[in-house]
Amino acid sequence: MEIDATFIALVAFIIFFGVLIYLKVPTMILGALDARSNEIAKELHEARRLREEAEKLHAEYAAKHAAAEAEAKEIVATAKEQAALVAEETRASMQAAMVRRERQADDRIAAAGAKAADEVRAAAAEAAIAAAEKMICDRMSESAQAALVQDGAADLKRKFG
Repeated sequence: MEIDATFIALVAFIIFFGVLIYLKVPTMILGALDARSNEIAKELHEARRLREEAEKLHAEYAAKHAAAEAEAKEIVATAKEQAALVAEETRASMQAAMVRRERQADDRIAAAGAKAADEVRAAAAEAAIAAAEKMICDRMSESAQAALVQDGAADLKRKFG
């Protein structure tokens, strides 16, 4: 039998595999692969757990968001109602103030009219007194004046004594 390179390669190959089996390399490789497989399974399990937790958190935040949005709508509606009430109250108070100012203006006008009427009456009375005085002075003579003074003195004596 002739030993050629192919035969030597075959023998070296068989010895190599024999040494590998003797040193328990396949068991070590299988152990490492099993450990890696277990690690990957743990990571997958952790990833699933984290995903479920994230979905739960997402659902909670979605519910909180919906509740916050509903509360915001309620706050806006309440604010609109309050604004309408304030506007109505302001409108009513403005109308009351306008009525009050109108009454005050009417009262001032009436007071000014009464004052003007009083002044006109006073001026008319003064004019009448002046006219009567002038007329009396023009028509009265000295003898009539003396008689009036004597009648006045006699009246005073009767009243006082």
